[in-house]
Amino acid sequence: MSGEQIVSRHGVDLKAFREEILPAGVPVVLKDLVKDWPSVQAGLQSPQALGDYLRGFDRGKPVAVLEGPPSIRGHFFYREDMRGLNFERRPATISATIERLLAQLDDLNPPALYVESTPTAEYLPPFAAANPQPLLPATVGPRVWIGNTLTVQTHFDLSSNIACVVGGRRRFTVFPPDQIPNLYIGPIEFNISGPPISMVPLKSPDLARFPRFAEALRHARSAELAPGDAIFIPYGWWHHVESLAPFNVLANYWWNDARQAGSPFDCMLHGILALRDLPPDQRDVWRKMFEHFVFTAPEEALAHLPREQRGIQGPPSAERTQAIRAILAKIFSRP
Repeated sequence: MSGEQIVSRHGVDLKAFREEILPAGVPVVLKDLVKDWPSVQAGLQSPQALGDYLRGFDRGKPVAVLEGPPSIRGHFFYREDMRGLNFERRPATISATIERLLAQLDDLNPPALYVESTPTAEYLPPFAAANPQPLLPATVGPRVWIGNTLTVQTHFDLSSNIACVVGGRRRFTVFPPDQIPNLYIGPIEFNISGPPISMVPLKSPDLARFPRFAEALRHARSAELAPGDAIFIPYGWWHHVESLAPFNVLANYWWNDARQAGSPFDCMLHGILALRDLPPDQRDVWRKMFEHFVFTAPEEALAHLPREQRGIQGPPSAERTQAIRAILAKIFSRP
């Protein structure tokens, strides 16, 4: 695999984040961003101290815990026949799961346990106030991830992301969005936890079966994060995450400041339905249509039209949204 490292920066403040890192649109490791968090300090004492800290916030509400047998070696994925997943989701409280994880610290081949993407506002309410995120408004709340030595397969998020290592260590490997043809993406509707994932194991890629993955690896960047470190992952970047210690805790923050009147993902699904299976010459026509009407800047594509005559191609507004939705509602009401 490529030895290229994700760019790392120390001492990033709000001004630098907004004016330099966000506009650049590439992943950055934010060294020591949350090193002063009480949760991080507890984790530096011991896994038990961090476990006690988190359990003090737990309200006892069950969450869905991912659990796989020791044979999967912490890699949540499909079964070999792809007729199911290699793990199950079972209800348990955060405290009970932490107790299980701490009891297995010396087990060399434990079952895989994972509390994934759990909003602290609902399950650990005091956490956000006690561990404030310095780069985002308080309206962007954290989600907590707790588990043992695990691998989260390469995937993407339709949000920007700051992920903060609270306890343990994590290795992130990232791929730019334009590498999607080389990542061999799995099923859209049958996936691990929401977004589709790459079908190629990062540690032992079968390049005879997935030859284009060699090109993806040329563009890959990686970094290992210690407690108190964070990583900024821009919207749409693919990322593979490995938890490297027997007890790992991460808090992440997803946000999207873009104004959206609908779901781009839903639009893509409609494109699969309406466009993908057309004859090649017709698909090419629609590729050019989309390039013009959707992806070309409005002031370039519409410069020849008076502003008052641009109709639903005009700038965003409540009226435009209502007009387009009315057209779509009429279309989807057809038998």
